[in-house]
Amino acid sequence: MAFRSKRPYLIRALNDWIVDSDLTPYLMVDATGDSVAVPEEFVSDGRIVLNISPSAVRDLLLADEAISFSARFGGRPCSVYVPVEHVLAIYAQETN
Repeated sequence: MAFRSKRPYLIRALNDWIVDSDLTPYLMVDATGDSVAVPEEFVSDGRIVLNISPSAVRDLLLADEAISFSARFGGRPCSVYVPVEHVLAIYAQETN
């Protein structure tokens, strides 16, 4: 039996708990990877923090391999793609 990372499951579980608690889920992402697609103008020190609340994004997919969604940044539409291994943290904005 091959080892499967528990990271995707934990990200989904924490996101569900944060949203169910009427809080705002934020992802901190290592934006330095070649396969990471985020708006570069919002990257600072190789990282970006993304609001993934239902009111901020469309078509959120928390898959085993990656997180993807559409959102607006500075009024401009953008497709975001983050491989799960580049997620540094998921937390509620209200509690850090």
